Amino acid sequence: MQGISPSTLAGHPNDGIYATVATCKSNLKVMSLGQLDCKVNRQILTLFSSSYRTRQRRGLRVSATWLFDKGRNRGQDASSERSESANEDILLFFFQLDLATRVQCALNMEQYDIAKQLRNKLSEVEDEIAKQHEAKRGSNSKSEAQDKAISIFRLRTAMQEAIGNEDYSLAADLRDEISKLEADSLAASAKALARENAEYEFRLGQKVTHRLFGYRAVICGMDPVCCESSSWMETANVEKLSRGCNQPFYQVLVDVHADPNLLVAYVPEENLLAVDQPDMGRFDHPYTSFLFYGVDAAGDFIPVKQLREKYNRPRHEVPMDPPDDNGEKDM
Repeated sequence: MQGISPSTLAGHPNDGIYATVATCKSNLKVMSLGQLDCKVNRQILTLFSSSYRTRQRRGLRVSATWLFDKGRNRGQDASSERSESANEDILLFFFQLDLATRVQCALNMEQYDIAKQLRNKLSEVEDEIAKQHEAKRGSNSKSEAQDKAISIFRLRTAMQEAIGNEDYSLAADLRDEISKLEADSLAASAKALARENAEYEFRLGQKVTHRLFGYRAVICGMDPVCCESSSWMETANVEKLSRGCNQPFYQVLVDVHADPNLLVAYVPEENLLAVDQPDMGRFDHPYTSFLFYGVDAAGDFIPVKQLREKYNRPRHEVPMDPPDDNGEKDM
């Protein structure tokens, strides 16, 4: 089976309806090696996202401004949580899956030269994913907190020497540097601890609603703490959250009928609500066809194996035919 190319991710611009998994596979267009000839980068991903949003404006005419009234009262709307980096992370994951499928397909057809070229492209994508993973960890890692502690120890020793030599100007500068490092070290240690002990309230594939903006969404990724840039956190008013940045943040796919331009949001746990009743209503988003198998009896999406492995999360689904009182399935 061939992978799904990016051209199949958005529905036909004239009908505004998104392709199902079967439609994507039947209308599949094989991506040439030339299209993957350079490293996947922000320009490629931004171009795809821009194209997607253009299709949405042409294909869907929805008015969802009422959803955001609460946010406006707080000086914030749903777009403040839009995340290009989360979108990029998802698309890189897609390219990784797509290339891995193509490699296996080429091997099955004994096209070894093509398989070798595809493997090289897959390695480039995996290197990019590894870089993003390291960038995400940033000051959250234990090693960085430990490095800062060692630096503080050395600076304290140097400050004592400066005081012993009566070089009080140097001692004052060192003291200020120590104070700054101590604050950074405390923040790094707190984030590292939060990452290690993170407990998630929501699952991959679970349908949720936004506490402030009211839109429906589905969980497709999670971080134990906020891994966005400081500028994004400022725009999203993260400092005003009751639990701050050291709480789980989720990548969510937003139902396009709520906001066709939002696409992917990065939402703190405290801003999400679980659905009280099974949600079997229609949920449209171009990414669901390659991130999930389908839906379970509760209406939640079932993540593909690779997505569960990415976040080291167990499989969870409500079976369509639950066992009866005697522990036997209905016939």
